[in-house]
Amino acid sequence: MKIVRASTLYNGESLLKDVYVGFDETIEYVGKEKPEGEMIGEGVVTPAFVDGHSHIGMARAGEPSGEDESNEQMDSLFPLVNALHSIYMDDSAFAESVESGVLYSTILPGSGNPIGGRAVLVRNFGRNIRESYIKDIGVKAALGYNPRSTTEWKGRRPTTRMGAVALLREGFTKAQKAMALVKLGKKLPEEIEPVDEVFMDILSGKLKMMVHLHREDDAFVLLDLIREFKIRAVLNHGMDIYREETFTFLKENGVDLIYGPLDSHPYKVELKHETWRNTEKVLKSGINFGLMSDHPVILQRNMFYTLRHFMRFGLTRENAISKVTSETARIIGADGIGSVKNGFKASLVLWNGDPFSLDGHPSLVVGEGNVVYED
Repeated sequence: MKIVRASTLYNGESLLKDVYVGFDETIEYVGKEKPEGEMIGEGVVTPAFVDGHSHIGMARAGEPSGEDESNEQMDSLFPLVNALHSIYMDDSAFAESVESGVLYSTILPGSGNPIGGRAVLVRNFGRNIRESYIKDIGVKAALGYNPRSTTEWKGRRPTTRMGAVALLREGFTKAQKAMALVKLGKKLPEEIEPVDEVFMDILSGKLKMMVHLHREDDAFVLLDLIREFKIRAVLNHGMDIYREETFTFLKENGVDLIYGPLDSHPYKVELKHETWRNTEKVLKSGINFGLMSDHPVILQRNMFYTLRHFMRFGLTRENAISKVTSETARIIGADGIGSVKNGFKASLVLWNGDPFSLDGHPSLVVGEGNVVYED
């Protein structure tokens, strides 16, 4: 068993002082007494960070924009697309993320289509997609400006926000009718078209939707879709929402938030209300939220630093850590990561000092029991 001594342990939920963490592939011990094993380091310890939304490995460092594989342009509704199949693990951004303590990425197709395809969770320290893939996270959907800005792409393309919603409603309605026919015995499951089958899996709750949107009105459209079709959905972004009551209403209706990217340029009209000060509204509302990088919109290695905006409005250090670890893992549905607790994957970061200090950086990074970076 390997051991680290934590002068301070941010375990993903709370703060502990002067404890030992013992682990193999998973965490086996957290306590005051030193267990038997090999001591590999000491200092401030946090869980490895989890990015709730990114395009790392699809939009790759050092490659021209024409090589970007974030959006499939063959059709506007094509849920058979899987982000995993456009990820290259030799993207140099992965290594930079690992040395910054970000070991897990939710990677989604882009937002150019009302339905973009499946999102996946990967290990940033894997050599290839076989080693890196952990699980499917859900189906990427998009509301707002982006899916109506791609009229030059192939397939049926909405020119308005209402058109994008209509395409989604058409997909869900067809799936509802197919489910009813199967239930009545008038259609065999093997007769269902593959695209309709994915919509059926969303309707049945087997798959959740990761929904790109920024503006308040689009958030209420999402709530209408949730009520009408009884789907599970996580709001991704929400950067133009600037009223506390909107975040509160989302919370009251059971919608969680993957928030960000902070510190990016508001480059379009639907971001005209974006400001770091909206983080105060997020906090006051009490909505459950985790963070994203939206890499490469901001580099994944910089995601942790955006927590300073929330901390300015009173978020504690231990709760700040949770927003890039346990809370994000819970929202995306990733069991066993994001916490330094017995039974969780031994993915943790040993810091050279205070991680919240400007000169703080990881000195040792452990991924599922193995040292994946050492300063």
